[in-house]
Amino acid sequence: MQHQERGGILLALAGFIFLSVGDAVIKTMAGQWSPLAVAALRYVFGAIALSALLLRSEGPRGFKPSHPWLQLARGICVGGATLCFFSAIFNMPLATAMALAFVSPVLVALLSGPLLGEHVRPMVWLVSALALTGVALVLRPSFAELGWVALLPLASATFFALLVIANRASAGQGSALSMQAYVAVVAAPPMVLAAIGGHLSKFEALRIGMPDWTIVAKCAVVAFTASTAHWLTYLGTMRAGASTIAPTSYVQMLVATFMGWWWFGDVPDLATLAGAAIIIGAGLILWWSTPKAAPVAD
Repeated sequence: MQHQERGGILLALAGFIFLSVGDAVIKTMAGQWSPLAVAALRYVFGAIALSALLLRSEGPRGFKPSHPWLQLARGICVGGATLCFFSAIFNMPLATAMALAFVSPVLVALLSGPLLGEHVRPMVWLVSALALTGVALVLRPSFAELGWVALLPLASATFFALLVIANRASAGQGSALSMQAYVAVVAAPPMVLAAIGGHLSKFEALRIGMPDWTIVAKCAVVAFTASTAHWLTYLGTMRAGASTIAPTSYVQMLVATFMGWWWFGDVPDLATLAGAAIIIGAGLILWWSTPKAAPVAD
């Protein structure tokens, strides 16, 4: 059992590292193409690849979800989270955007009450206040420099929290592969429409020209790394349990900080690092204070 748990933790760590590396690849395209177009192309690639795998694995019946409206909600949530986060890392340091996005576990705990009917424990309110203190510290320099754009990671965190809640509601309604495929297939069309809307807007940064082949290749790489990351974290969760692998997600902050410094020369200031530490600390307190479920055996 201990060997299985360690293997699950390693798989989850690898998955979260893949996610941060993919985010860094996305940031390399800043200023070269519309962030909305990058997000759309990434999910078009993902939808095609995952649909092909699902068709091969489960046949046409795999594309018939038992609750279509719930799958639509999941797709919209992941689309909103991706569009907001990609737009954020095009305009701000990777570590800063990642730090703000880590408020999502607290949002999940808060929103689970009204949306899932779960009891919101007093500790959740205390942790939420602590997390907001960290958010204020991280936003202080960013908001002064970027204005409302600095709030994009918080919007992404909100969409992601809603996605987690929708995932809970859809548990057991299909295989892991079908759940990933549904999200990608549903998310891709709205993202394409958002990219077209951005192109037709007055914002020059959202206009879509013919991309260089390197842009297309990078979007394909991110589609691969993200899908691989989600699969690895799923396997890790199955082996070690969700409560065990939850803290490993914070390795993304370390990787994002390193990649931001190494690849883009971004060094977070002390306020940002302190805010990130408070947000992560709030998430860990929430994890420690939550009753743990037993890991799933093979």
